[in-house]
Amino acid sequence: MAATRYRRFLKLCEEWPVEETKRHRDLGAFLRQRLCDTPVSFQIADPAACDQMYESLVRIHTNYYKNKYPRLKDTTFTGVTVEDCKMILATDILKQMEEMKKGTWKKLRERFYAKKSDEDSK
Repeated sequence: MAATRYRRFLKLCEEWPVEETKRHRDLGAFLRQRLCDTPVSFQIADPAACDQMYESLVRIHTNYYKNKYPRLKDTTFTGVTVEDCKMILATDILKQMEEMKKGTWKKLRERFYAKKSDEDSK
């Protein structure tokens, strides 16, 4: 029975799209990694919990609740669209925002310490 569950999870992982804008933060990539990291035996402590987890992931993958409860508009209360949210949550943009949050002294310290360590290694 564990083999059947494992195959179902593998099939779900194959169908799950990879979102390149969310490197190292994508749910599909996380699921693939967790499934590949599991031993070949794929031991299941609680089959009912495993089946419930699988069904929950299928509902997320198929947009079950998005289709069940359709929205009138594809914007938030702030007026931000889905495309804008995806762009804001992209890994590259988040890194740029983190860089902007750093204070001037911290930026200068990082630059000088990086240069100093490069000179020391020569």
